[in-house]
Amino acid sequence: MALTQEQLSRITKELKRVYEGLLEDIRNEQDASGNTQIAELLGRVPADSGDISVADALVDLNVELIDRHVQGLRDVEAARQRLAEGNFGICADCETNIGFERMLAYPTARRCLPCQETREKMFAHKATPRL
Repeated sequence: MALTQEQLSRITKELKRVYEGLLEDIRNEQDASGNTQIAELLGRVPADSGDISVADALVDLNVELIDRHVQGLRDVEAARQRLAEGNFGICADCETNIGFERMLAYPTARRCLPCQETREKMFAHKATPRL
């Protein structure tokens, strides 16, 4: 069943809310990027290699968080593109309708729940730590 105009409108609003939230998260991460913590750690005399390692880890963690938020922005943009093209809410794998409830809960979803579960099982072993 195709989504109604009212459902599409609700999802469009949700995509906007998610996008704005991600932008806010990015701003907050940049503001609290650990620069203060790094300055405090490195400002102590004498700084040891442990302090420098902690400072490096804080920077890496902050970059990873911002990268996740940026990927979220890309996902929202891709969902908006699918909306504009008229293929929003169609599973990328089996081409069935994803369903309004799933799309409202997770508006950037590209797959129906059964296909997503299959994909997660198939690729679960390929996850590797990034830090």
